[in-house]
Amino acid sequence: MSIADTKTNAELKMQQSLDSFKHGLTKIRTGRANPGLLDTVQVDYYGSMLPISQVANVSLLDARTISVAPWEKGMGAKIEKAIRDSDLGLNPASQGDLIRVPMPAMTEERRKELTKVVKGEGEHAKVAIRNLRRDANDGVKKLVKEKLASEDDERRAQDDIQKFTDRYIAEVDKLVAGKEQEIMAV
Repeated sequence: MSIADTKTNAELKMQQSLDSFKHGLTKIRTGRANPGLLDTVQVDYYGSMLPISQVANVSLLDARTISVAPWEKGMGAKIEKAIRDSDLGLNPASQGDLIRVPMPAMTEERRKELTKVVKGEGEHAKVAIRNLRRDANDGVKKLVKEKLASEDDERRAQDDIQKFTDRYIAEVDKLVAGKEQEIMAV
C-alpha cells in the first residue's frame, strides 16, 4: 500500500462517516414533516415485518403533514396501527384510502433536547473522522518505518490528511448548525 492509497482510503472513509451522519440527521424530527421519519416503522405484511415504504407510498401533503397511501386495500388499518404504536408520538388519521400523519408542534423544551442530541451526534461523527485521521497517519508512519516512503513524503501526506480532516469536520459543523436552526425554527 502506498501513501497515495492510504490518503485515498482515508478520504473515502471520512466521506462515508459524513454520509452516515447526514443519514442519521434525517431521522431526527424537526417541526416540519419528513417522509424519512417513517422509515423505521415496521408493518405486519402477511406475517413478515416490512418498512412502511415497502407496502405504501409515503409522501408530503404539506410542510406539517405526511401522507401514506397503501398499495393494498386491507393494509390501511395495519399501517395506521403501526404508526400509532411506534415511539414517534404521531397520531395518524384515515381519510378513505389515504392515511394522514400530522406532525404535532414541538415544545421549546423538546427543541432544546433535540439540539443537544444533534450536537452529540455531530461530536460522534467528528470523533470517527479523527480516528480515521489517526489510522491514516499510523499507516503512513508504518510505510516510512518499512522504508517504503521518505520522511518528507510522510510530512506532506500528514498535511494532506489533516486538510481532509479539517474539511470534513467543518462540513459536520455546518450540518449541525443547519439542523439546529431547522429545529429551533417555529
